[in-house]
Amino acid sequence: MSAVHVIPATIADREDWVALRCALWPDAAGDDIARMLHEPTHFAVFIAREGNGQAIGFAEASLRHDYVNGCDTSPVGFLEGIYVAPLFRRRGVAASLVRAVEQWTLAQGASELASDALIDNVDSHRMHAALGFEETERVVAFRKRLG
Repeated sequence: MSAVHVIPATIADREDWVALRCALWPDAAGDDIARMLHEPTHFAVFIAREGNGQAIGFAEASLRHDYVNGCDTSPVGFLEGIYVAPLFRRRGVAASLVRAVEQWTLAQGASELASDALIDNVDSHRMHAALGFEETERVVAFRKRLG
C-alpha cells in the first residue's frame, strides 16, 4: 500500500466525501457538508487518501458542549463517524484518522474524545478498543410516538 495522507476536508473533497458517507450511512446525503465546512471550531472532517489521490476513508467529528455519556468534562470532542474502505482496513488508516481528530479536539480546548456505536456493531466496538477507546457504558434508547 502506498503512503496514506490524512487531510482536512474542503469543498473540493465533496464528491469523495459524499461517496464515503454513503458507504457508511446509506441514506446519507451531502446536506450537512456546507454547514460543517463553515463551522471549523464546531466540526472537523478528515479525508484519508492514498498517494495516488484515491479517497479511502473519512472521519467526522464535532465539539459537544452538552452531556456526553461516560465523560467528565465539557466540551468533548465526539467522533461522529469513521469509515475506511474494506480493501484498506487493518492498515492503520483508521488510526491516522483518529489521530487527526484527537489533534483537532485538543486544539479546541477539549481533553476527552468520545464516540458511540450501535449495541450490536461488534466490529465497531473492536475498532474503538484497538484505537484506545474504553467502553464506558451501554445504553438502550426508547421512544414513544405521540399524537
